[in-house]
Amino acid sequence: MRNATELSVGSVNVSRETFEELRAYESLVRRWTPAINLVSKASVDDLWQRHIADSAQVFAATGAESAQSWVDLGSGGGFPGLVVAVLAKELRPDLRVTLVESDLRKATFLRQAAQALSLSVTVHSVRIESLAPQNADVLSARALAPLSDLLAHAERHLRKGGVAVFPKGARFAAELDDARKLWAFDVDVQPSLSDSEAALLVIRNFHRHD
Repeated sequence: MRNATELSVGSVNVSRETFEELRAYESLVRRWTPAINLVSKASVDDLWQRHIADSAQVFAATGAESAQSWVDLGSGGGFPGLVVAVLAKELRPDLRVTLVESDLRKATFLRQAAQALSLSVTVHSVRIESLAPQNADVLSARALAPLSDLLAHAERHLRKGGVAVFPKGARFAAELDDARKLWAFDVDVQPSLSDSEAALLVIRNFHRHD
């Protein structure tokens, strides 16, 4: 029997059922990774902390309890999008989660993993540039592109007043400086729970400089 402390995932408290669903998802990622490289070989051994707990903190970071739609760009193996969907199933059952992944093999994995976990998600296997505007309440992207480019995607796919959350690595301060050359925005920089040098950038009220 697991102790109670193990039922907190990336600062999110979950039921035993949700915890076990995340473990089942972890097993699926391990099974598929040798064939389609869902995560790097270097991070497979620390899959729970590096990817699942890391994605759970993205779910917690926005504070957008009233959000109705969440769009995850470049979902890859489902980080953070599928983790968000697992958590939302228990904690925000009205949240609609959309995953965008242009790699057809990874999109197939996302669909099959969602089916195995009984998750109601939409998977678009198209390039982000070809995606119709999503009008999302929350937009996320992990390890996808520089911040300035992510804000361009957010401009197209995030509703007015929505929130974007982008996990970034050790260069997050430099990315913020670069992005401010083209964009004005409010940002809440939250420390990463999985990497002492990384951060979550929670961005609101952004627009291009005139």
